[in-house]
Amino acid sequence: MTGVTAKGKLGEKPTISFKTPFEVVNNSYQIVQKGDGAALKDGQKLCVQQIIFDPKTGKEVQSTWETGPDCTATLSSANMQPNFYKLFKSLKVNSTVVMGITSQSSSSTTSSSSSSKSKVTAYLMALTIASAKTIPSRAEGTKVENIDPSLPKITLAKNGAPSINASDLKNYKSDGQLKAQTLIEGTGATVTEKSTVTAQYTGWVLGGDAKKPFDSSWTRGSSATFNLQQVVKGWTQGLAGQKVGSQVLLIIPPDLGYGSTAQKNIPANSTLVFVVDILDAQ
Repeated sequence: MTGVTAKGKLGEKPTISFKTPFEVVNNSYQIVQKGDGAALKDGQKLCVQQIIFDPKTGKEVQSTWETGPDCTATLSSANMQPNFYKLFKSLKVNSTVVMGITSQSSSSTTSSSSSSKSKVTAYLMALTIASAKTIPSRAEGTKVENIDPSLPKITLAKNGAPSINASDLKNYKSDGQLKAQTLIEGTGATVTEKSTVTAQYTGWVLGGDAKKPFDSSWTRGSSATFNLQQVVKGWTQGLAGQKVGSQVLLIIPPDLGYGSTAQKNIPANSTLVFVVDILDAQ
C-alpha cells in the first residue's frame, strides 16, 4: 500500500490522510509511523489503538483512542497470518500501520434463484502499538496443598501442559455444582467477572476420553484472551476472585456451560472439566 500519511506525536492519536476515494487491496499495509519504543517480541501481549476509516470519504468511522486500546492480541505465528506476523515482529512500540481490509458478502437476487449479488465492504484501519507486555507461558505461584482428594488428579508436563487422570475423568461424579479448585496460587492482580483474561487452558468432557480434550490452547501453541463476559458462566464465576499466576481446576455443570446445546466434540448436557492457567488480566 502507498499514498497514506500520518502526522502527530508518536504514541498519541495520529492524523491520517489519504486521497479519496482510496482503492483498498485486501491485506495490504503501509507503515506510516516508525515507533520509538521497545522492539516487539514473540509471545508478547499487544495493546493496540485502532482508527477505522471509510476509504471512499476519508471519514473516521470508529476509534478506540477515546475509550482505551484493545489488549486481546498476542504476537504469535499460531494466531496471525504469516505476513502480518512478520510485519509485527519488525515493529516497535508506538509504531502505526495502516491496513486495507475488504470483505465480501452475497445475497440471493430471488428466493428461488442461485444467482447472487456480491457486496464488497472496504475500509482502512490505522493500528498503533500502544504497549507490549511479556507474559508467562504457564502458571507461576505456590502449589496448593490439601486439595480435595475426590477431585480428578492433574499432572503437568515439563512445559506446564496439563493432563488428567483417565479413571478420574471417567468416574468422577459431579454434584451439579460449580467447582473451582486452585491448584497453583499466583500473586498477581485479582480477576473480576468483567476482566479480560489471557490464559492457557485444556478442556475435557466429564466421562470422556482423557486423551481427547475438546479444546486446548497448549495444542495450538499460543495462549488465548477472553473477556469473562463473553464465555460460559462457569468460567466467569469460577475465575472471578482468582489471582493472576494461578492455575485453577474448573468442573462446570451443564447449566453453567453449554446446557442442552451440543457443540463440536461436546454432547448436549455435558459437564465440562478445565484446567486454566491465568497468565494476565486487564
